[in-house]
Amino acid sequence: MRQFILFLVAFLFFVLDSIFAQVLAGSFFGRDIILVPYFMIVFIFFLTIYGSRKYAMIYGAILGLFYDVVYTEVLGIYMFLIPFLAYLIAKCMKVLQSNWIIVIFLTLVFVAIAEVVLYEMNVIMSFAHLNFNEFVRMRLLPTACLNFVYIVVFYYPFKRLILNFSEPNEVDL
Repeated sequence: MRQFILFLVAFLFFVLDSIFAQVLAGSFFGRDIILVPYFMIVFIFFLTIYGSRKYAMIYGAILGLFYDVVYTEVLGIYMFLIPFLAYLIAKCMKVLQSNWIIVIFLTLVFVAIAEVVLYEMNVIMSFAHLNFNEFVRMRLLPTACLNFVYIVVFYYPFKRLILNFSEPNEVDL
């Protein structure tokens, strides 16, 4: 039951991703920038760090498939990318300490990695019409700033929520 609540929270952030993407679409502050909220992915990364890595990868695959079906033209990109990045975060956290600075930095780095991988996949499939410099200026940096604010604001609530609803024997800090 506890894991189901965490899945519902992750699904809620899946829905909020699209709502905020619509709100933040278009010209923002008089500039053409693209802000992409990764609320669900950030929650999955926090679940990987503070909760069950196994469930984080399972939720990442399920919600990644939902993401592919609803938002993308190609099935499998998010479905494989999110669990793979969760796995890499789990491996990094075996070496690194889980203090708040490391967690925020690592989560932001992996959000940026996800964004670059998705851009490169779109370039390979000829869906992206931006060169890499434009991508960095118009999408990667604004997305990183948006998600940095989100990560900082929700760091403590996510940590408490995951620690409270994870099974006690599954949390390995």
